[in-house]
Amino acid sequence: MNVTKNIIISHKILIAHKSRTILSLSGIIIGICSVIIMVAIGKGTEEKIIREITKMGSNLLTVNAGQVKIIAGRVRRAKTVTTLELKDAESIIARSSNINYAAPAQRKKLQVKYSNLNAKTSIVGTTPDIVKVHNYSLKEGRFFDEDENKGLRRVAVIGQTVVENIFERENPIGEQIRIGKVPFEVIGVLSPKGLDVSGTDQDDQIFIPIKTALRRLFNLTYINAIYVQAKDSKSMGIAESEIRNILRERHRIKPGKSDDFTVQNQATVLEAQKESSKSFTFLIVSIATIALLVGGIGILAVMLISIRERIKEIGIRRAVGAKRKDILIQFLTEALILSIAGGVIGLITGISLSIIIAIVTDIPLIISVNAIGISFLFTLISGIFFGVYPAGKAALLDPIKALQFE
Repeated sequence: MNVTKNIIISHKILIAHKSRTILSLSGIIIGICSVIIMVAIGKGTEEKIIREITKMGSNLLTVNAGQVKIIAGRVRRAKTVTTLELKDAESIIARSSNINYAAPAQRKKLQVKYSNLNAKTSIVGTTPDIVKVHNYSLKEGRFFDEDENKGLRRVAVIGQTVVENIFERENPIGEQIRIGKVPFEVIGVLSPKGLDVSGTDQDDQIFIPIKTALRRLFNLTYINAIYVQAKDSKSMGIAESEIRNILRERHRIKPGKSDDFTVQNQATVLEAQKESSKSFTFLIVSIATIALLVGGIGILAVMLISIRERIKEIGIRRAVGAKRKDILIQFLTEALILSIAGGVIGLITGISLSIIIAIVTDIPLIISVNAIGISFLFTLISGIFFGVYPAGKAALLDPIKALQFE
């Protein structure tokens, strides 16, 4: 029997049993569709992370108080530590030759009130250099200057989310807000930045002068972070080493003793996020692979049922001259058509849904050619593997017994 005729017959047989064919296809479609979508989401998320980090500056170093770890892009401290001071930031600026700016910061969530509206938001005490270090821009008004920082002025620059939460449609510039119980004048509104790599809303922040924050609001003498901008990406390693040496000397840490601070660069955050993303993608792809296996088992079950229903047909074909090889090829062809059809439908569905998800979630669309190739190849192998046994069983049927079967 020639190949074309074999395919036509197999196609007619599968069409004749629509319900059975659809059931066997569903597992393969779901499996391959899941692989395409999950890999697309994983790679798209990685790309989004890289873009966000680039926006923040590829030459950014963060000095955190105490020993911290990055888990899913977030800084995790074991407890509150008081090892960083404003003078540490001043020393880094004065003594490091491989940095452009260094902005100390102390952050705390407090209730903010305007008129009869209030919301809890993140209050960040810092210096004007934070704008350059984090690539912030202003939508309205201005940022506070160093004179206002030294003079402990009660001025604030707010994010877009804060504007929406407590000002609604009013223009906030020049208005008085209360942070805790302390009044502040709004002098600027930052341009929207959206979520950062850890999912934190960068627009839900209020920036105030660091000295005002420490003395008039937080009543603290320490800070929890220093954001440093190296001269360029090539200077990152040298700048990190300089910062570590300066702080160890200032904190009188003896050789062999652990640092009481942590210096992290964007590459560290990026790697942590990538590892988290890869773990998630691996987990989902593993589940999708199981779905593909279930689809293969579905082909096996359908083919075995098909053999039982077509025993007499097999007997007649053997009786008129069909060889065992012809029967084997016939059933293998049916299994391959099922797997190829399921694979093609799964690919089209997966790519289509990936495009929709990318549009809805604003995640970059990255369709992995490797994922498409590997999943489709797996589908073909699955079809052949799970089709061999029933095809062999059909080919080995005794023609006389098959003709007598009722």
